Amino acid sequence: MYILGINAAFHDTAAALVKDGKIIAAAEEERFTHIKHGKRPVPFSAYELPFHAIDYCLKTAGIHLKDVDKIAYSFDPDGIPDGIPDGIPDGIPDGSKDEILNNLSDEISMGKNKGLVEDYEYFQTSLETKTDIYNGWDTLFLNYIRKAPEQLRDGYPHHLQKRFENAGSLTDKWEFVNHHIAHAASAYFPSPYNKAAVITLDGRGEKATTGYFIGEGNKLTQLATVEMPHSLGMLYEKITTYLGFLHSSDEYKVMALASYGSPVYVGHFDSVLHAGENGMYTIDDFDPELWWGTGRKKDDPFEQIHHDIAHSLQKVLEKTVLKLVAWLHTQSDTDNLCMAGGVALNCVMNAVIRDNGPFKNIWVQPAAGDAGTALGAAMWIDVKLNGKTSSEKYTSPMDHVYWGPSYSDEEIEKFLLWTKTPYKRLYNIAKETAAILAENKVIAWYQGRMEFGPRSLGSRSILASPIHADMQARLNDIKDREDFRPVAPVVLEEDAPEWFEGAGTSPFMLFVYPVRQEKADQIPAVRHIDGTARIQTINQQQHPVYYDLIREFKALTGVPVLVNTSFNTRGEPIVCSPRDAVECFWTSPFDALIINSFILEK
Repeated sequence: MYILGINAAFHDTAAALVKDGKIIAAAEEERFTHIKHGKRPVPFSAYELPFHAIDYCLKTAGIHLKDVDKIAYSFDPDGIPDGIPDGIPDGIPDGSKDEILNNLSDEISMGKNKGLVEDYEYFQTSLETKTDIYNGWDTLFLNYIRKAPEQLRDGYPHHLQKRFENAGSLTDKWEFVNHHIAHAASAYFPSPYNKAAVITLDGRGEKATTGYFIGEGNKLTQLATVEMPHSLGMLYEKITTYLGFLHSSDEYKVMALASYGSPVYVGHFDSVLHAGENGMYTIDDFDPELWWGTGRKKDDPFEQIHHDIAHSLQKVLEKTVLKLVAWLHTQSDTDNLCMAGGVALNCVMNAVIRDNGPFKNIWVQPAAGDAGTALGAAMWIDVKLNGKTSSEKYTSPMDHVYWGPSYSDEEIEKFLLWTKTPYKRLYNIAKETAAILAENKVIAWYQGRMEFGPRSLGSRSILASPIHADMQARLNDIKDREDFRPVAPVVLEEDAPEWFEGAGTSPFMLFVYPVRQEKADQIPAVRHIDGTARIQTINQQQHPVYYDLIREFKALTGVPVLVNTSFNTRGEPIVCSPRDAVECFWTSPFDALIINSFILEK
């Protein structure tokens, strides 16, 4: 049974195809359209579906849309209540925000519903937040989502009609899946565990912003949720905007900036973020400009106050989530934790949970942001329909992320000849490329199936030697990135503990580890200012030619580590096709492009 998963409600639009508990294909729409994150997360873009990513998934399976058995969409429009938010007591009539608040105030002043006194401010915040988030667009937003089956059937681009035409009615095949359930399913079902606690942390879903679950066998049970307006993801977004970055996009830059600061403003965040003992938390509304003045604008210089704000935010996030997972551990009777949601891409926070939290084992969905909900929604429906009869866990572990498009040597050489691009064939890709890297040159590396998720992990990467400290600055210049941004290492799995303290298997760049002091001078380019590195470990089964390249580099230099950053430039998604790779290569100061068995040099 083919299950097609779709994420499209907000951003990071994506598609995934699963069959019989196994992933067939998964990709983000941005890789095909060159629009970062596919689109912005605004209500009037909810109609935009990831047609190119869907087309790729269907093509990989050799099927058409009409052949799909179920379609799982990772947002449930019926999960957003019409009218007033949950929690307004019976007996208070519907009406405008002001009318509802006046009625509540009257009830309290007359001595009725005394329990409302403590909750009045919460209701007021909920109403105001609902107005701010949807602001009159909610009907359009929800209708776009409800009409998604018809849009998929009839709205596909003309050049993709081959796999979409004559699909017939999709209504009976369509399943709307709760957003945080889709996140949770993406975390638990492809994890290596048969039982695990699950936490989901993002900006928002229908109502939930944080979710707690228990996965066991083929069951995933929800324990509790934190709901809007209280959101750790949206708190981080607010400060991302204040610091002059693009929210719902640049939060990882705030995390990097935090390493240069001090916890000067922890007290400010503590005054508005209140974490309880039962997994719940609240966040008071606040205006950062009342604390620190006018926010930084894009391209303004960074000052110490910006570093300190980012650092303080990061520390408060870490200690809050530590408290949340501590509560979840008391409810779960397991030492395994699975994580998803955009906040789970915060690799510094993840390392704090690993080192200071109660769980012994942690697995984070590598496509933890909204793109991963396409996979989670598909797996959720697949398990519901087909997994109940299995005594073993129905789904297969996700030990790599290489679920995107690939191109054969024949296809690539045909393109190079057609474009009259000079090239040479390599007869020992790993050995010849390692020699180039040992000369301190920067290469673009294009091999095999593209990665699913935000990280380049050896299929669409920029690679360089970590031996010289100035390589970090060179790469930031090549990619037109901010100077404070670190670059990350890939290391042979078997050598990781020798170079990074406490390092185990970490194939997805989702945790940081301290660089061993005795090794720091050998790999200065990948050691961040705080002494850590966001590592990727690699073994031969995951990506043979990538592994062999690092092994050959070790043979030449004694260092089993390379710099690995994403194959793209500022504002562009990671490259997907050979055309993308060649265009990026010729418009950037790389020294060479290794594309399958071929090399392009300048």
